[in-house]
Amino acid sequence: MSPRAVVVGPPGSGKSTVGPLLAEALGVVFRDTDDDIVARTGRSISDIFAEDGEPAFRVLEAEAVATALAEHEGVLSLGGGAPLTPSTRALLAEHTVVFLNVGLAAGVQRAGLSTARPLLAGVNPRATFKTLLDARLPVYREVATVEIDTDTRTPAEVVAATTAALAGVPELQE
Repeated sequence: MSPRAVVVGPPGSGKSTVGPLLAEALGVVFRDTDDDIVARTGRSISDIFAEDGEPAFRVLEAEAVATALAEHEGVLSLGGGAPLTPSTRALLAEHTVVFLNVGLAAGVQRAGLSTARPLLAGVNPRATFKTLLDARLPVYREVATVEIDTDTRTPAEVVAATTAALAGVPELQE
């Protein structure tokens, strides 16, 4: 069992919006590992970050990703930082990964710099977002099977570009 597509990208790239639309277009079920963590712990992601810290959250996240990769056959969306964990990157090497890329301006606008995004909270969220993008971009590209630019596209256009790109992935043609 393997997801049809695993969606990764930074905050504001469209994972939560595009993921369900992509699943619908592919005729499969959508699943989000952040939702799995919230359901398992009964706590919000921001509460876990605030009360337990990022390292504790990353452990929960790696477990949720491993479980979902093993049991989900539809479209799977990962939290923005999930690919940073080496064990997760290793697992992703065996899957079709869609990297939704977003630039600084569009990402900041879409993410809204809200407190619901714990890594963007702080004195200068725009600078924090830039640092996050700079650090994560090579990791996203490392795990990606396909990369889709989302800056100037609507969610429907992102889905169309993604389905077209996935149609060219040989292992999905079997």
